[in-house]
Amino acid sequence: MKSFIRGTAVLMFAVFLSKLLGFVFRIQFMRIAGEEAVGIYMTAYPAFIFFLSLVQLGVPIAIAKVIAELDVKGEKEKIQSVMKTSYLLTFFAALAFIPTSILFVPYLATNLLGNPASASALYAGIAIVPISAIGGLIRGYFQGIARMEETAWSQIIEQSLRIALITWLLPLVFSGESNAMNAAYAMGITLIAELASVLYLFFKYSQQKRKRKTIKSAKKLYPFEPILSISLPASGSRLFGTFTWFLEPIIFLRALTLSGITAIAATSLYGVISGVLIPLLLFPSFIPYALSVVLVPAVSGAAASSNKKKLRNRIHLALRLSAITGTFAAAVFFIHGAALAEKLFQVTEGAHYMTILAPVFFFYYIQSPLYSILQATGDAKAGMMNSVYGGIAKLGVMFVLASQPGLQETGAVLAIGFGVLVTSFLHIATLRKNKAAATGFSMFALPYISFILTAIIRPIFIPVGNVGLIMECVITTLFLFMILILTRQLRYGDFMHFKRLLKFQR
Repeated sequence: MKSFIRGTAVLMFAVFLSKLLGFVFRIQFMRIAGEEAVGIYMTAYPAFIFFLSLVQLGVPIAIAKVIAELDVKGEKEKIQSVMKTSYLLTFFAALAFIPTSILFVPYLATNLLGNPASASALYAGIAIVPISAIGGLIRGYFQGIARMEETAWSQIIEQSLRIALITWLLPLVFSGESNAMNAAYAMGITLIAELASVLYLFFKYSQQKRKRKTIKSAKKLYPFEPILSISLPASGSRLFGTFTWFLEPIIFLRALTLSGITAIAATSLYGVISGVLIPLLLFPSFIPYALSVVLVPAVSGAAASSNKKKLRNRIHLALRLSAITGTFAAAVFFIHGAALAEKLFQVTEGAHYMTILAPVFFFYYIQSPLYSILQATGDAKAGMMNSVYGGIAKLGVMFVLASQPGLQETGAVLAIGFGVLVTSFLHIATLRKNKAAATGFSMFALPYISFILTAIIRPIFIPVGNVGLIMECVITTLFLFMILILTRQLRYGDFMHFKRLLKFQR
């Protein structure tokens, strides 16, 4: 349990720094390039993630799970053979999918996104794919051996370099005539930062290999079947998730164009929603993200050792922390989200949609830990289908609502929230069937009720807007904190867990 907590703490701190730095990057990008360039970048970015998912095929997740199980069983000599097999799988996937992606770009930019100039950003995104794929394999290795420091530092290096380059390099090459080229430059900056991150990971991986030279490695390749049996279901879920994200800007732009909004205005609006509002909502998600990354090897190890008590404790701790984090995020962003978006990013439109998204994104905070638990307990296929249903629901509702002249972008925002709810509720229902997990809907009910009470009571006792924005957020947080204590959602044991996190105990 202590190594699980320590690994979570290290990654949590790193993801917090990474998200904070990512925030600075987005603020700088928005202020230097403007809403349209950010919109083009954000319409190209889902395509890059989809192409990357095709090449990775879920192998990094499989590496983490297989290596964690080998570590528990004392079969460490097989770990390097797992890596060799994973490199081979990724190489053949890259050979098959990268040329196809390059050939697909002109049609995607011209016919689907409706902006031929966005092709430059798409090509730059494809160039990042092999670099990110290698980095994913090494991250999977470090997660499997429960070393989160390397992953943590790689993220900090990447984000720090992105900020430096967007601040000093982008103004030097900035084009006042072409927002599409500015978006391509930003994607190129992402490529350079990703390369630096992967070089650091490779250096640390080489060091780790030298340390383990005393362990005799198996010469044969690890069998493909155990890796593929984990990676393909995980890949199916990730592929569909990234495919729906890939389709999201296409359907968003098409639907809004049908409703009477111009393509340029729709692109700018998509940039605000996906590049400002959703990242702002997800800023505190470093806690559930860290938990979801650590959970796969941690729960797999507990399951492999048949330790049901450890399995249940890890699941409950992860879900409770995620739910409480989501409660604080929902309360602060529901009451102050619009003001925060306008203050930080200087956006002129769309900030008011925070009041629609904030109550729903509470469930996004528990979604990634839930899916990681399903993967680690052998329910990866069910988790994949839950994501499929949620993705289909989001896209279908988005096209229907966003194309209505009376709803337009409000309909698109409602559809994004609807997709989150469908996937999260299905994950909870699936996990509820697992008796070893001993969890269900009731675990999340009281935290959500605490958010609702805060949203109602806080403005009654202290009207919003009388003090500075930071103090307003602090007051709301304190209101929720007291309600969580009164409803016994925060207990003394939680503070002891937090103390252990800070001490990084082994």
